[in-house]
This record gives sequence, C-alpha cells and structure tokens, in this order.
Amino acid sequence: MKALWTQSELRDALAANPSAPLNASVTGVSIDTRTLQAGDLFFAIKGDTHDGHDYVARAFEAGAAAAVVLQGRAASLAGFGPVYAANDTMTAMERLGIASRNRSKARIAAVTGSVGKTTAKEMLRAVLSLCSSTHASAASYNNHWGVPLTLTRMPAEAEFGVFEIGMNHAGEIGPLARMVRPDVALITTIAPVHIEHLGSIEAIADAKAEIFLGLEPGGIAVVNRDAAQFERLADAALARRARTLTFGASEDCDARLIEAIDTERGSRVHARLFGRDMHFDLGAPGLHMAQNAVGALLAARALGADADHGAAALARFSAQKGRGERFSIPTADGSATIIDESYNANPASMRAALALLGATRPGPNGRRIAIIGDMLELGSDGAAMHAQLADDLKSNRVDLLFGAGPLTRALFDAAPASMRAAWAERSSELAPEIARTLRNGDVAMVKGSNGSRMGPIVSALREQLAHAQDRDAQC
Repeated sequence: MKALWTQSELRDALAANPSAPLNASVTGVSIDTRTLQAGDLFFAIKGDTHDGHDYVARAFEAGAAAAVVLQGRAASLAGFGPVYAANDTMTAMERLGIASRNRSKARIAAVTGSVGKTTAKEMLRAVLSLCSSTHASAASYNNHWGVPLTLTRMPAEAEFGVFEIGMNHAGEIGPLARMVRPDVALITTIAPVHIEHLGSIEAIADAKAEIFLGLEPGGIAVVNRDAAQFERLADAALARRARTLTFGASEDCDARLIEAIDTERGSRVHARLFGRDMHFDLGAPGLHMAQNAVGALLAARALGADADHGAAALARFSAQKGRGERFSIPTADGSATIIDESYNANPASMRAALALLGATRPGPNGRRIAIIGDMLELGSDGAAMHAQLADDLKSNRVDLLFGAGPLTRALFDAAPASMRAAWAERSSELAPEIARTLRNGDVAMVKGSNGSRMGPIVSALREQLAHAQDRDAQC
C-alpha cells in the first residue's frame, strides 16, 4: 500500500522525530484501536471518557506504524514502538491535518446545514467519485476531532475532497472551515436545531454561515434558496466576497428541483441545472432526498466536475442506517416495512420524515405507523413544537402513533384519539408493543433525537427479523 505520509513529512508537520525509526510506512491515521489498521499512525487523544494513552500498547499490537503521545508519557510508552512526543496530541493532529491541506491540489467542498448534511456529503462523494479520485469524511466525522482526522487521511493525489462540518454552539464551525479551506461551501438548510444553545433561528443561520469564513479566494457558496434564512446566508457569503449559487424549487435557482416521483427503487428526479434539463434516478425516495441530490450536483459542478456524468452515481445511492434506510421484518401474517430515521431529529427533519411516510403505499390492509421519540435541544418551546406535528400526522394519513419521551407526550395528546397506539416514558418500553401491533403490509417510520434512544427500537425489530430467519432455516 502506498505511503500516506513519509517520515520527513511527519517530522516537519509534527515538529518532532520518532523515538525510534519506523519499521513500516504510515498508510493511514487512527484515534481508535477498535478500527485501527496495520500501518496507521495512532494519535493518543484524551476524550471525555477515555484516554488514548491507555491504548497505545494495543495500537502497536494491532500493527500501528507509530503513535503520537504527550511529551510526559513518551518515555514510558516508547517501549511499545516508535512514538512522536507532542505538547498536545489534539493540536498535533490538527497540525498534520493542516499540512495535508497545504500539500493537496484537490478541489475541496465543505458541507453543513441543520438537516441532511451527512446525506448531501455522501451524495457529493458518490457524484465526484464517478468523475475522479475523491476523499470524503467517514460517517459523521464533522466535529473538532473528526474534521482534522479526515484531513490527515486525505491522500496527496486526491482530485476532490468532501468534508462535513457540524456544530452544537456558535463559533465551532469557523475554525474547522479555516482548517479545511474549501473551494465550495454547501449549506443544506436551516432549522431550529440546537436552538436551546443558540437562542434563535437567526443565530443558527449565523453559526452555519461560519463555513464561509474558510472559503478560498474566489470560493463559491452553494445555498438552499428555499430556506427561510436564505438572504441572511447570502449576505454572509457576500461579506466573504464569495459567489453564491442556489438550489431549490424556486424558478430563479441555479439548480432547480422540478419533480421527484417515488419509484420502487427510490425516485426519478427532474431538475434544471443552469437552465438545462436533467433527468436522473436516485436510489432513495423522498422530496428532501431529491433536494439534497440537486444541491450535491450543483456543488459538484461548482467544483468543476461533470455533473451530468456524476449524476449516474445517484442511482446507486441508498439511504443510510438511521437516515431513511428501509428493511422488512416478518409479522405473524406476513411482513412489515421499517423506515429507519432514528439517527436524529428536529422539527424540519421530522416533517420531512412524516412526508416520506405519507408518500409510501402500505400493502393491502396495511397502515402508516409513526414511532416518534423526543426532539431535543429545542428550548422552552419544545413541547409546543412537538404538539404542532399533529397536523403533519393527519395530513400524511398516519394511522397509528407510538410516542416515547416526555416531550412527545404533547404530540400524543394532540393527535386524534383514534391514532394513539401507545406512549411510554422510555423508548425501550415501546418495542414489545410495537412488535405485537405490526401486521402484514404495515409501513412504520422510527424517528427521534439520538438522546431519545430510538435506535434500539430499530435494533429490536431487526433482531425479530433475524430470529424469524433462524427459525425458518431450522425448519
């Protein structure tokens, strides 16, 4: 495998020499021994619950080429393998990430937004990868350690880079954007996520607009024209002397979503990119997915990629676990479909998920079932924001509602009595009742904030499928 970092590059970036010569090339970078690969450079990062220095021996056992450790721990850990001593290992990883950006000739995109940033990042990765060699963030590596880690892993020869950047508080995106230095910055949309910390939707827009602070000279801002805070975002981009390109449903968008028709395999999308019609297949259903796809194609075009060629990759794109993935589970009389939207939730993404549920077609005698957990970090208006979703339940023809958590109680009480299936303080209490209720043809959508623990409900339903398959195999 080709070296990701030479020893001279590491010496310059880390401002240190290893305690002993490296016996292997550095072919990757890791902060987690559970996923570390042979040849990785291991950074011993001290987190809230774990200290990476406690795992240095394990890292070398797994084949690490070297480790970066604190100066005061270097002598005691050098016996396990070559170590680089640093005053602060997090800062050292950031320095290596900055060195990676400095040596790269790739065209770089950074993606943020209240909703859909991981999906848009994955779509952009798929489009660009069909055009040329592309490096992108893994999973949701979008925070203070995920962004520099992704930078350190970027091959010098990559033609494109895609970085997701997230935040919980104001001031967090700016430093990461300056590290990434994108040529194109994409904002998917603005919604009342983390409003408990930020105080207003305007403050959320301002925090997301920090992504423009890192734009390279001549950079381009790609912004959702349909977002209520569009003008605020466009002004922030203009303040950075960035050119703004827009996507959405409006006629004056540079990339306009005209129609998205759900199909058995996802959706068929009709869009118009700079006045020219495009038709492409998308391997995930839902209007919000189609809108993210159009934004991704516009960002790809802004990076200089062939968007027409890259659009073919979207047919193979599929919704990820927790973000719209679908699977079937057996019921006593057939099978039901589960839509896994359990990764996270806010009012905007909840409405999009309910619209997706409303657009599905249950089987004969099947029902649309919403399994909803609390949306967190909404501040003092949280209960009211939950109750307001009752209209979305009705307009999307939801037949049954299962609720979990104290905030969702407000929604449960506001829903029509005929719709109320069950409510519980904790999500774990709901799984058995849901399993008993599901019948052939049902479509059930599971969604809630990470803290409301809706993912375990999906896991419990998956286990039901696995157990049924085991029983069938033994028959």
